[in-house]
Amino acid sequence: MSDHLTIERDGSVATLTLNRADSHNAISLGMYRELPDLVAGVDADPGVKVLVVRGAGERAFASGADISEFQEVRGDAASAKAYNEHVAAAEHALESFSKPTVAMIHGYCIGGGFGLALACDLRFGDERSRFAITPAKLGLVYSLESTKRLVDLVGPARTKWVLYSGQQIRAERALALGVLDELYDAAELEEQTYEFCRLVTTRAQFSVRAAKQIVGRITNGQVEDDEHTTHLRNSSFDTDDYAEGVRAFLAKRSPEFTWS
Repeated sequence: MSDHLTIERDGSVATLTLNRADSHNAISLGMYRELPDLVAGVDADPGVKVLVVRGAGERAFASGADISEFQEVRGDAASAKAYNEHVAAAEHALESFSKPTVAMIHGYCIGGGFGLALACDLRFGDERSRFAITPAKLGLVYSLESTKRLVDLVGPARTKWVLYSGQQIRAERALALGVLDELYDAAELEEQTYEFCRLVTTRAQFSVRAAKQIVGRITNGQVEDDEHTTHLRNSSFDTDDYAEGVRAFLAKRSPEFTWS
């Protein structure tokens, strides 16, 4: 693991930090390359129930891809193809993470940083948050998968506004559009984000992860149950956590779930 991506764990909550505060956490090709294996390792850890993604320092989640290296690593169509594949793999690693993911956003969340945030399940920010996707300022084309994630959140017309203009979106507007799921004062963002994550760790994890799978299938066009979703629902009745949930409800106490 490089110094530019770090993983820390506090109980059942892990934190992936984009750790280049001196460059507003600009995402290098090396970071994109490293991220999938790093995330896969966290996903495989049965002790982790939620992943928070954040930027180091106080000024940015991530200011975007590291444009200073573009001439070297994205200088023509061939090198750009390889570069784009690494970006897609990094975003897919977050999107396909089997457990809940929360992007904690303060300051700039631009370009590639916005792409990583869109790949997370939820986005919590503070009033300093600023969002933009800027291919139109660089003569580039945003990927279909990344565009779809934005369309799923804000709709096609607003996605066009974002991509056509490349303009920054302030935090209050991001909340109204649905880019942000929660908006907090700067002093409260970290506390509130981790409080929510700790709450999720107390819920039945089979239920939480099944919900993530089913929502993902719906956003990809599935409208009726199939064998997989039916099995998910029916098999939940055979889990120890279902029995514990019923016992706890009847006893009027908090459940102690054990499935992980």
